[in-house]
Amino acid sequence: MPMSPESYRVGLTKAALKDLKAYRGDASIVKSRLDVLKVDPLAGHALTGSLAGVRSLAFSLRGSGQHRALYIFRELTGKSIVFLIGPHENIYARGERRLKLLDLDYLDLDS
Repeated sequence: MPMSPESYRVGLTKAALKDLKAYRGDASIVKSRLDVLKVDPLAGHALTGSLAGVRSLAFSLRGSGQHRALYIFRELTGKSIVFLIGPHENIYARGERRLKLLDLDYLDLDS
């Protein structure tokens, strides 16, 4: 059964929170881009290969080009778990490394 608008949740790993803080003055803009996942958790495109199961939400920031937020949507809990936010350049290689460090069972706990 589909959930009602704004009923999905978005969580950030500690590493993703650190990524967000690095945006400094643009952090609120990045956060607002991530808020789309509260309405449409499948907004990002599905990745394949070593990042199968991961989605990539594209966004741009004035003056600094294309950026991505990599996340996993957990349908059972209705939660998108963002684990990496950064410039598009090398984002998928960085995502592979971060994905290996995730403890998805722990992240599924309601936090």
